[in-house]
Amino acid sequence: MAYPDGLLHDDENVVVHKHPHWKMLLGPVLVLFVVVGGASYLAALVANTPWRLPVWIALGVVGLVLIVWFTLAPLARWRTTHFVITTHRLMVREGVFTRSGIDIPMWRINSVRFRRGLVGRAFGCGTLVVESASDEPLAFDDIPQVEQVQTLLHGEVGDGVGHRAQEG
Repeated sequence: MAYPDGLLHDDENVVVHKHPHWKMLLGPVLVLFVVVGGASYLAALVANTPWRLPVWIALGVVGLVLIVWFTLAPLARWRTTHFVITTHRLMVREGVFTRSGIDIPMWRINSVRFRRGLVGRAFGCGTLVVESASDEPLAFDDIPQVEQVQTLLHGEVGDGVGHRAQEG
């Protein structure tokens, strides 16, 4: 199913739909392992004490709060962040409870470039920089396969330019 069906015009098709690169989930997963491992270790340390039950409850509550805050919340943010290129526009949507988004019509895009540092090259992602007609350049971080996305977006911008020239 193409995202976002309800936001597309009748003659509009999705060209690219991506979430940020999975590398942004490495920290949250590391936190999950540390919290579970640390809580398990501490629970084993107090297993033979008479006050083990209140300590286990406290460890469970603290561990749950840490996992929700530092693992599940970033996972939800990652899952609800969408980078979409259609035949008419570039759309970015993000947020879990408070949603925000931006739409840039293809005809307003002046240039598209990308940046990939050493870490981005290792993971196959980078930053896509889009310059539109009147706004400051917008940088979209952690775009998977950023070079291919840049090429596809540039092609769509070029197609839109050709369309405008024919119509005008």
